Amino acid sequence: MVVLILEKVPIGLRGELSRWMLEPKSGIFVGSVSGMVRDRLWDKACHDSKNGGCIMIHDSNTEQGFVIRSSGKSSRSLEDFEGLFLVRIPQ
Repeated sequence: MVVLILEKVPIGLRGELSRWMLEPKSGIFVGSVSGMVRDRLWDKACHDSKNGGCIMIHDSNTEQGFVIRSSGKSSRSLEDFEGLFLVRIPQ
């Protein structure tokens, strides 16, 4: 399972990602793709996001059972705390 969250990105990028994943809510994409496709979609999202932000969550063999990646400007920041991902909301 892959979840990709986009903030303030061009609409064309959202349209292109909707070919591979479902968009149940604006800017949130969900899908089940191979690792290679997942990594290529991540590279595309990061490259085409311009001044926006991207967060990807996908299955992995970790303590939490998933990995979080982030790129660009997002309203929330991710922090690795001794191997666990935590989300910080700036005040």
